[in-house]
Amino acid sequence: MADQPISIRVHSQTAEAYERATPEEKRKIQVLVNLWIGEFFSDDCETLMQVLDEARRKAQERGLTQEILDSILKNE
Repeated sequence: MADQPISIRVHSQTAEAYERATPEEKRKIQVLVNLWIGEFFSDDCETLMQVLDEARRKAQERGLTQEILDSILKNE
């Protein structure tokens, strides 16, 4: 199966970090995103819930609160 580009919206800091990444780092990020999106849309709901729980845990560890999330979503 051939690779195909997609566009997703990310926070500006994320986009800037990606743009500064080396070609090798970008390739690794692309592999990880490809795997994560594949897991997200797989039929394995338990794995999906594990991925979402892990993302939620990491976001909370980095200071994301429900109020901040609501504010972000409201501004989008």
